[in-house]
Amino acid sequence: MLTFGAQFAEVAVDPEFGLVRVRRLSGAFAPGRVLNPLLARSQLMGGMLWGLGQALLEGDHADPRTGRWAAANLGEYLVPVNADAPEVTVDLVEVRDEVVGPLGVKGVGEIGQVGVAAAIANAVFHATGRRVRGLPIAPETVMDPAW
Repeated sequence: MLTFGAQFAEVAVDPEFGLVRVRRLSGAFAPGRVLNPLLARSQLMGGMLWGLGQALLEGDHADPRTGRWAAANLGEYLVPVNADAPEVTVDLVEVRDEVVGPLGVKGVGEIGQVGVAAAIANAVFHATGRRVRGLPIAPETVMDPAW
């Protein structure tokens, strides 16, 4: 709660095939007083990889005939694996904040995920000049000549 941060992404885009590969993710977060830096970094790194999945892989559509999800099980649902994981750096900025509580501790729950998709979409825009506004960022969107 009340934690803030910023995330950045470096991507490589193959314009011919529309493939987006994240080369590096970097994030800086201010979670108040950090009691366990190793655990906080791991939590934030996991959130950033979750955001990578949201940006590039995770997407399911409802079948218009039945109203059910097209992927009937998690075996058909794409999530990032080790081969998809780029270099991830997490910086913690300790901020003294006694308003949140006597220890000055905030949280690092899902804040690592929040800005990653936007950072990747902005990196794709910087590389291609095409503004992507839907997730996941599909190759068809990146290659679309109508842009």
